[in-house]
Amino acid sequence: MKMLYYMGIDVGTTGCKTVIFDQDGSEYGEAYREYPVICTMPHQAEQDAEQVFAMLIQTMSEAVSKAGVRSVEALSISVQGDAVMPVDSDYQLLHPVILGMDYRPNEQCMEYRKEQDEWKLYEITGQPLHPINMMAKIMWFYKKCPEIAEKAYKFITYGEFILKRLGGEAVIDDTMASRSMGYDILERCWSEQILKTMCIPKEQLSDVCRSGAAAGKMNRALAEQIGLQNCPILIAGGHDQPMGAVGAGVIREGMALDSTGTAEVLSTAYQEIKINRNMHDCFYSCYFHAVPNLYFSFAHMQTGGILQRWYRDTFGYKEAVEAEKLGRNFYEYAQAKCKNEPSSVLVLPHFNGSGTPLCDMDSKGAIAGLTLSSTRHDVLKGILDSLCYELRTNLEAMQRSGIVINELRAAGGGARSSMWLQTKANILGTVIKTMESKEAGCLGAAVLAAAGTGFYRSVEEACKKMVRTAGRYEPEPDMQKRYHEKYEVYLELYGSLKAINRRLG
Repeated sequence: MKMLYYMGIDVGTTGCKTVIFDQDGSEYGEAYREYPVICTMPHQAEQDAEQVFAMLIQTMSEAVSKAGVRSVEALSISVQGDAVMPVDSDYQLLHPVILGMDYRPNEQCMEYRKEQDEWKLYEITGQPLHPINMMAKIMWFYKKCPEIAEKAYKFITYGEFILKRLGGEAVIDDTMASRSMGYDILERCWSEQILKTMCIPKEQLSDVCRSGAAAGKMNRALAEQIGLQNCPILIAGGHDQPMGAVGAGVIREGMALDSTGTAEVLSTAYQEIKINRNMHDCFYSCYFHAVPNLYFSFAHMQTGGILQRWYRDTFGYKEAVEAEKLGRNFYEYAQAKCKNEPSSVLVLPHFNGSGTPLCDMDSKGAIAGLTLSSTRHDVLKGILDSLCYELRTNLEAMQRSGIVINELRAAGGGARSSMWLQTKANILGTVIKTMESKEAGCLGAAVLAAAGTGFYRSVEEACKKMVRTAGRYEPEPDMQKRYHEKYEVYLELYGSLKAINRRLG
């Protein structure tokens, strides 16, 4: 059989990556570039989209060169969520990109909450009112930069921007549209009712297509520039969370992906739409998966790997030096010294406020249960345990919302720690599987590219051929019981400290 190649692209907040895969999901070449986030005032987070695109072209060219291929059938893109940019009719930028992490639109959200029905917004769009969302950013433009907002031909995301720059159609995929806070998730169209309450003209929003749909072909000059003899088909991609879930094979109800990097995200897939009070109160959005006929939600924990980095920088200098001398990874080296049991120390991991289901930005971190016999490794194990306890609170909150999770897959830096994965299995009481590919976002994009061009009949068939698990961790009954006892105590920690944290300011 002739070998076919697909390009998976992941455009993140601080960097982009391109990976070349074959039709079996094997990796042939990859490249990564970083780019800056502009933060010159409080709550601001902007970016130069032209610089991002230039870095992306470099990764595409390098990945093609490393792979040694001259033909790529198709490409698709996993993009960072909620970044917004106004463009003119030639799709030239009128303002730097406003990133999802830019919280300046919080003022507009507060005004909207006073004047409009917040529950109606959630009921129609599946999105809690939040400054992260696309429509909040557009309201900010109309309030703070009215001359730009009125001049704008369209407000677009990175998905449309990159498709257009590559030579395709500037369409927004339905995973991105449905998490914008302006899309009717039941009627599958922009909600004129909601847009009217926000004073946003529908004409300034892109046409919506299904994630996985063809959106043109790459410009020939650009294809030649990156080293290709053909013009790959451009397949509409999606929001980075569902795209990563596809890359981990989370394509059926009951499956979830735990992705641990700087923060930690629990992503879920399900068949029936979930719009209920518990979902709303826990700040869980409901939007389209990148897989047809599935919906998607995710829980977000503010700390994950970054809390282990805090431990390293605060307590682990000696071990960091030792690990470096031995050529060992610090985290593996330090974790190997932890006891394989529940820590005597409890940590409230709200070092950057709490994520879902509490979403309390005033909450703060705490280390409880210290005695004179406590060691720094008790603290490290307490951090690992407590991150798992926090994950369990989200898993249980999702279950109360009607989302069933019976298989968990792990990706990201945290998936490299066997000890942490076994601890998660024991605390969550569920089987955890690791993935062969460490590039879930890029692989998810390649899966959509292969399915979107018809080589595979569906995303499900493509995943069956291209996505593979590597390891398996099962709950240990005795340990599960011991961790459950600690979890019961952990559940009281936040409430016990809430008033104190408020007073600390």
